[in-house]
Amino acid sequence: MTRLEVIVPARDASAIRELITTAGATGYTSVSGVSGIGHHGQHSGALLFNEYDTLTMLITVLPPGKSGELIDAIRELLSTSSGVMFVADTYVSRPEYFQ
Repeated sequence: MTRLEVIVPARDASAIRELITTAGATGYTSVSGVSGIGHHGQHSGALLFNEYDTLTMLITVLPPGKSGELIDAIRELLSTSSGVMFVADTYVSRPEYFQ
């Protein structure tokens, strides 16, 4: 199985959710208010003004045959905005949930 973790500004999270769903993933986890530091500076997890000023992390797991197109689509989206994607091989306890 392939695990994808994508961290983007909250304003871009809906586009990532749509890509995940279109790729045939059976689900995803979304964590809002993520904080960290990277190329674009420090990001606080606090909601100062509105939810669009924070980062969101989306996590999904797909069979390897479904992940390639999703990885390419997310990579393209990230070429025009800030964010990061982590891709890793993973094992799951109930693989039938992810087919």
